[in-house]
Amino acid sequence: MSKGEKRRPETLLAHLGRDPSAHFGTVNTPVYHASTLIRESVDAHEEAGRNRWVKGKSSYGRSGTPTTFAFEETVAALEGAYGAIALSSGLQAIAVSLMAFAKAGSHVLVPDSIYYPGRKICEDLLRENGVETTFYDPRIGGGIAALIRNNTVMVYLESPGSLTFEVQDVPAIAEAARAAGVVTAIDNTWATPLFFRPLDHGIDIALHAATKYMVGHSDAMLGVIATREEHYERLRRTSQQLGCAAAPDDLYLGLRGLRTLAVRLDRHQENALRLAAWLRQRPEVDRILYPALPESPDHAIWKRDYRGASGLFGVVMKPCARSSVVAMIDGMEYFGIGASWGGYESLMLLTDPRPIRTATVWTDPGPVVRIHAGLEHSDDLIADLEAGLDRLNAAEDTLAARAG
Repeated sequence: MSKGEKRRPETLLAHLGRDPSAHFGTVNTPVYHASTLIRESVDAHEEAGRNRWVKGKSSYGRSGTPTTFAFEETVAALEGAYGAIALSSGLQAIAVSLMAFAKAGSHVLVPDSIYYPGRKICEDLLRENGVETTFYDPRIGGGIAALIRNNTVMVYLESPGSLTFEVQDVPAIAEAARAAGVVTAIDNTWATPLFFRPLDHGIDIALHAATKYMVGHSDAMLGVIATREEHYERLRRTSQQLGCAAAPDDLYLGLRGLRTLAVRLDRHQENALRLAAWLRQRPEVDRILYPALPESPDHAIWKRDYRGASGLFGVVMKPCARSSVVAMIDGMEYFGIGASWGGYESLMLLTDPRPIRTATVWTDPGPVVRIHAGLEHSDDLIADLEAGLDRLNAAEDTLAARAG
């Protein structure tokens, strides 16, 4: 590394996507609110239209402003991608990635552990437009080759899987897809590019619900797609033709969140590891769904490919009444009940993988609780968990007394 060269993620996060000399010396790229972009001539206006799919070019406010391009440049550099495309949500990033390649008569492969709204895109929107989806076991690895057909246009991945946290063998799947000439895309929201860079492992497209760790403060909706050069124009064209655009204020909040992403992720990981280690010793807990733990069935793959683990994990409880788990969750002081993890606050959610699986079977009889370890002190979070488990046990005792 030459003197002054900025390569490490922590340094990149502090310096990418900003140019004080272009904005009156301001440290942060300002928020540009724009719809109409005025040109100096008819020729300039028409040239802008011709270049509307080109990275860093804009013909209209919806196709980007300096705020947009600052965020996109930062994410692309972090992912090691040619370019990035900012969108209004993570779900929009999933939809654009799939719809850019899927067409009537084509086929896509999607893990059985996919984020449920993404699954509904496949089961409803794609199916209604003549696209067939095969849901596959997320632990299939190189065996994915047997599922690839002549009309398969994409192998989609999500690692770790939503709710159940299976880590996919990304290099093996990417190799099989590339050998068949099939595009790969992965939801990389859980790890972020700081803990995993999918393109380094053969993937073509990495997408994020930037709403989560990138924004980091539970106050903006944002999605982003990072891609290799050969797919950039197709993805950007699809997003623009669908009218997709990220709001300028949300992009600004995304940029602000990225500046502290590295230090936040370290704390999320530290807290998650401590909470998971404490919980796995509790008699009420059957097992922890967190690949950073040595007993995880996916630990070896996680350790091989990932640089860290984020703050989101699952807890499989031993069999108990749903009402008892609800009593535990409803009374939590520091764990909010909410779906969109990745912010500074801790969250807890009761989940059920069983009804949304088709290629695999979820057999654990106990309820599953998803936990996001926020930035609070871990001692306070553990005390809150202990009080919650006391409530669960009290509720179970009451039910047993009534039955007896």
